[in-house]
Amino acid sequence: MSNAREYLGEVVNTKYRVVIAEDHDLLRNGLRSMLCAQGDYEVVGEARDGKEVCHLAMTLAPDLILMDLSMRGMNGIDASATIKRRMPTIRIVVLTVHQNEEYVREALRAGVEGYVLKDVSFDELLLAMRMVMQGKKHLSADVYGYMVDSFVTGREMPAPKRAWDILTARERSVLKLIAEGRTNRQVGLYLNLSPKTIEKYRASMMHKLHLANLTELVLVAMNMGLLTTLAAKCAEPNVDDVLTHPVVDAGVVEGAVVRLDDYPAGGAKR
Repeated sequence: MSNAREYLGEVVNTKYRVVIAEDHDLLRNGLRSMLCAQGDYEVVGEARDGKEVCHLAMTLAPDLILMDLSMRGMNGIDASATIKRRMPTIRIVVLTVHQNEEYVREALRAGVEGYVLKDVSFDELLLAMRMVMQGKKHLSADVYGYMVDSFVTGREMPAPKRAWDILTARERSVLKLIAEGRTNRQVGLYLNLSPKTIEKYRASMMHKLHLANLTELVLVAMNMGLLTTLAAKCAEPNVDDVLTHPVVDAGVVEGAVVRLDDYPAGGAKR
């Protein structure tokens, strides 16, 4: 993507200045790392809630904001509407787990240019960012199809399958341990399986969810509610420590998650 802009009659290449609004540290840090590795983007600010991102928008005047919807305090839709009223040239791409029609319509009414689900590949997110910076709109394929079906039939369509439903109970257990920083050997010792079997589970999950690397797999775990803090990911326990902690049962975690338990993954229709 070329970021050529004219300055004093000369065309110069610049990076797009981005603010990330996301209240989960692991997701925000992962996005920052992947964007900075692209070379076309500079992450100039990070916010954990709607009020903070509004403040950053006014003080930093970024080119683009990646906006989560479910944040503490002011939500992403209200924050987007506020920013668009005051600084309409800032482009906003929503990055969310919410796919139902009401969220999409309200976000578009607030003025956002893009609406992307958190189950998409990083390449699709980059495509959405590129499209909106070219002055176009972009909706995730699932969201677009969902909205068209809803319009044609005149009724709200059923939601797509969640990542939780796509993975087996064993895969969810393996995913939690991997995302917490355990090696294949440590996970195998805990679950009484060989490291080679754990590697097969990892490959199976990445195939089912259409993921490219471990970072994306950890982001999925976070959105499923399997991780609640960045500290859990950063900790690298020894084997003895692993063996003293039970695997969290799927049903227990599911009931404890408030906003992330409806995470759709792998582009599967819900």
